[in-house]
Amino acid sequence: MSTRPSILKGTRDFLPATMVKRNYIFSTIKTVFEKYGFSPIETPCIEKTETLMGKYGEEGDRLIFRVLNLGDNLKKADTEAVAEGKLGRFANSISDKALRYDLTVPFARFVVQNQNDLSFPFKRFQIQPVWRGDRPARGRYREFYQCDADVVGSDSLLYEIELVQIFDEVLSKLGLPDFSIKINNRKILSGIAEVCGESEKLIPITVAIDKLDKIGKDGVIKELREREVSEAAIAKIDPLFDLSGDNDSNLEMLSGYLADSETGMKGIEELKYVLDNIKTLGLNKAKIEFEVTLARGLNYYTGAIFEVTANNVKMGSICGGGRYDDLTALFGLKGMSGVGISFGADRIYDVMTELDLFPKSVLTTTQYLFINFGEEEQAHCMRLAKSIRDKNVSCEVYPSAKGMKKQMKYANDRGIPFVIILGSQEIENNTLAIKNMETGEQETIATDEFLNRI
Repeated sequence: MSTRPSILKGTRDFLPATMVKRNYIFSTIKTVFEKYGFSPIETPCIEKTETLMGKYGEEGDRLIFRVLNLGDNLKKADTEAVAEGKLGRFANSISDKALRYDLTVPFARFVVQNQNDLSFPFKRFQIQPVWRGDRPARGRYREFYQCDADVVGSDSLLYEIELVQIFDEVLSKLGLPDFSIKINNRKILSGIAEVCGESEKLIPITVAIDKLDKIGKDGVIKELREREVSEAAIAKIDPLFDLSGDNDSNLEMLSGYLADSETGMKGIEELKYVLDNIKTLGLNKAKIEFEVTLARGLNYYTGAIFEVTANNVKMGSICGGGRYDDLTALFGLKGMSGVGISFGADRIYDVMTELDLFPKSVLTTTQYLFINFGEEEQAHCMRLAKSIRDKNVSCEVYPSAKGMKKQMKYANDRGIPFVIILGSQEIENNTLAIKNMETGEQETIATDEFLNRI
C-alpha cells in the first residue's frame, strides 16, 4: 500500500500563482538593491559546522540544522558522549556540516576567502533560502528566503542611512501602507550593562530585554533574575522599559542615563547622526523609531541595529539588520567593518496577502491564448504567436482542438485576459477576433493592426 506523500512541517510547495507573487517581491527588492550599487553573489546552502556555530548566540545555535556525516565517517561517532549526557559533543562527532542559518555569517566567510578578488568597500546583495530548526507558526518557517544587502570595508555611517532608505523604498514600492523602522545601537546596550555594573552579562541582558514585546516587562524581569542579573542592575534597567516620547526626547533622557559610559555615549552619537540625516532627507512611508530594548539577539552586532514591522498586521519583524565590526575577524581578517540588512520575503508575502496588496497585473503570466480549431488553424496560430513573442509579449496556443467551452475555461482558470480566435474565416480575411475575458467584449481587427497595437 502506497504512502500518501507529504512534506516536512515548516516547509512549503509553491504553486504558480504563489510564485509570480514571490517573484514580484524578489524583483522589487533586487531592483532597489541594484539602484544603490549592490552586486549579486551566491554562497553554498551547506557550510562547515565550525563556520556557523557560536555566531548566533545560545538560542540561535540550537536552531541550526546539522547534516549527518555519510558512510564510514559515522563510525567516528562519540557514543560515550551519549552515555555521559554530553549531546553537543556527540552531535559534533556525527556532523561536521550544517545548512546555513542566515546569509550574513556565510558572507563574512566569503569575504575572507575571496578578499583578493574584491574591491572595498564591497557592496553585495544575496537572495537565497536559509534553514532554522524553529517551531513552525504563522510567519515562522523552517525553510525561508532572505534578501540581504551588506557593505564591508567601511565604518562610515553613510551606509546606515542608505540602508534605512532602502527599507523605506522597497516596502513603499510594494505598497505597505503603515510600517516602522525600529533602530538602536549595540553600544547603547553595552553602556546600559556598564552603568548597571553588569558588563560581563551583556549578552544575557540583551537577550532578555529583546523579548519585551513578546513576554512583557514582568517576563523580562523574571528572565533577568533567572540569568542571575543582580537586583540592583534590574532596578537600574527598569525605567527603560517604560521609555516613551519622540526620538529626540528619548535620546536626551538616555544621554543623562549613560553619561558615565563612554561606549554608551558613542552609541548615542552614532544613532543621533543617522536619525538627523534621515530627518533631513525624508522618507516615503516609513516611521523611524528609536527603541532602546531592541537587540535582535545576535552576538555579532557591534553598532546600529535595525528591525522593521508592519503596524497593521499581527506579524513579527519583516526585516532586520545591523552593523558588525568583528565578524570577519572570526575567520582571520581583522579591521573589516560591515553593516547589512535583510528582507524576510516570506513574511512580507504573508503581510501583502493579508492586506491584498499584490497588483492584478502581477498575477497575469500569459496575455493571450489562441483558440485551437484544428491542425491548419494551429499552424497559423503558431506563426502569429511567434510574432507576438518577438515583441516580448507572452502568449500560448491551446494544444488541441478541444471544445470551445473547455478552452475558454482554461483561459479563465489561468487568469489569461485575452483570447484570440483565428478560424478559417479570419485566416482568409487576414483578421483575428480578440475577446476580453473580463468584460466579455469581442472585436475583429486586421492582423497587422493587432501586431502594431501590441
